[in-house]
Formats: sequence, structure tokens, C-alpha cells
Amino acid sequence: MKSTCSGLVAALLMTLVSASVSLPADAASAAEAASPIYGVTIPHGYRKWQFVAPAEEADPLNELRIVLGNPTAMKALEKNTLPFPDGSILVKLAWKRVPSAEFGPASVPGAATTVQVMVKDSKRYPDSGGWGFGRFINGQPTDLAQHQTCFACHQARVKNHDFVFTRLAP
Repeated sequence: MKSTCSGLVAALLMTLVSASVSLPADAASAAEAASPIYGVTIPHGYRKWQFVAPAEEADPLNELRIVLGNPTAMKALEKNTLPFPDGSILVKLAWKRVPSAEFGPASVPGAATTVQVMVKDSKRYPDSGGWGFGRFINGQPTDLAQHQTCFACHQARVKNHDFVFTRLAP
């Protein structure tokens, strides 16, 4: 039973990582689309960054997510370094969770929903814990109102972890 569960988790992770290749965001055009407030863009080459952790978001979002980290963020995560150093970037990819056609109890990625980016730059973002935020749908930043909620949510829930929800998966 344990090996079956481990196999299912491994298959889900591989599906999520491979599905990131088919996200609709075009890196060339998305790089020019900056988020309101912070000016964060989708980083070039992020799909080749290291895997940090998976996540599942329950209703109403009902999403499967993975977080990727650039080398600076990965080094901090591996050494459990807080606060994260400037230059750390985390990217969260999200898809609607749908039942697997091949195996009913399993969920697989459906339609891509968002790409969310956190950039650590304590000089550029002193009023938001040193982090800049970007939330993108189809490669375009979401509106100002959505970006105004980013830091408030992180501050309320994970202030003691340098405003970062994600932990390195074991």
C-alpha cells in the first residue's frame, strides 16, 4: 500500500512538472507585462528551475499547484535560511484539479489558472517585507485590486517565515 501511494505521489508530481511546459504564458511577451504596484514580470527560464513543493488548494479554487525556485531561493530553502536573500525568486504554477480519466481516486492538472511570482529585493520593496508580487493569467498581470491583496495575505499568515507560505518538500 505504501509503495502504491508513493508511486501515485511520484506520478502526480511528474504530471505537474511536465504540465508546466504547456502553460499558455508566452515567455517573450509575458516578460514585458509587469504587475501593478510591484512591476514584477514572469522570469525568463523559470520552467527549468528546481522544484520546491506541490500544493493542493481546496474549494473554492480547487487547484493543483507547484512552486519552483531560482538558485538563490533554493539555496536558502535547502539551508533553511530566513530571511530569504535578495535575488530569491519563487514561481507558483496552478491548474484546476480534475479527476484522472485513468484512475478515479487521483487528481490531475486541468486548465492552467495562474502563474504567481515573488521576487525578493529589500531595497525595491521595503513596504512589503522585501518582496514584490506578480499574479498572471495567460501571461498577463491581473488587476490592481488583486495585487493589493498579496502582501496583506502573506503578512497575516506567514510573517514569521519571511512572508513565504512554501516549505521545501522533504
